Amino acid sequence: MARKRAERHPVALATKETATSTWLRGLRLSGFSFMMMGILILAVIVLAPGIRTYAEQQQQIDRLTKAVTAQQGSVNDLKTERERWNDRTFVTTQARDRLSYVLPGDVSFLVINDLALPVAGGTEPPPASSVIQNTNVDWLSSMFASVMTAGLAPEAAK
Repeated sequence: MARKRAERHPVALATKETATSTWLRGLRLSGFSFMMMGILILAVIVLAPGIRTYAEQQQQIDRLTKAVTAQQGSVNDLKTERERWNDRTFVTTQARDRLSYVLPGDVSFLVINDLALPVAGGTEPPPASSVIQNTNVDWLSSMFASVMTAGLAPEAAK
């Protein structure tokens, strides 16, 4: 008896393939592709620290440039102030204002304790006398009291 050979027919299986799976199945990787990916990964590993250092240095340069610009403005202000102090009139004015210096022949008046005294009783001040009076004042204790009053006075608001 002769055996009949069974014929083989391909059977299609029902599968749900997506476009992505079809694309991935069609992707063929060669040795060259693996080598190029390895070189690319190696390049990223080697270059990343250098790029980070470069970015940090650029930020530091920007900060230092801003600091130099600010200090240059300060230097310009100080140069202007120095030029003002080279002017004799300015120095004289500052000596008069700050140190109460006067030029020979000038008269300087310093008012000590210029606060108004409260008037007891009426609102009218006592009449002024036209007679010059001599008083005996202990000048040493008066000077000491004046120095202590000036030294212990609260600082004036600026």
